[in-house]
Amino acid sequence: MSAAPTAPGALAGPAEPADSASDVVRWAAFGCLLVPVVVVVFGTSVGGAAVPALALVAVTAVCRLLLRRAERPLRARRTGARGALDGGGRRR
Repeated sequence: MSAAPTAPGALAGPAEPADSASDVVRWAAFGCLLVPVVVVVFGTSVGGAAVPALALVAVTAVCRLLLRRAERPLRARRTGARGALDGGGRRR
């Protein structure tokens, strides 16, 4: 069995880590939209579905704020480590 061909330079450098806070916020926003729809489908009024929707929006906003604040030191360390390397990947 042969390995699948890879694009030239695909393994040249470390991949950038995914922005996990953005992924979490995207899924939370999806939940903020999905929950009221499901609640209405199961018989609650639209006004009654607005309460959990607003609560989810508030929780999502607070979580986004906390995730961004927690990622700041990590980004600073990553950019600081990159700045300490010269073009050949060696420390200055």
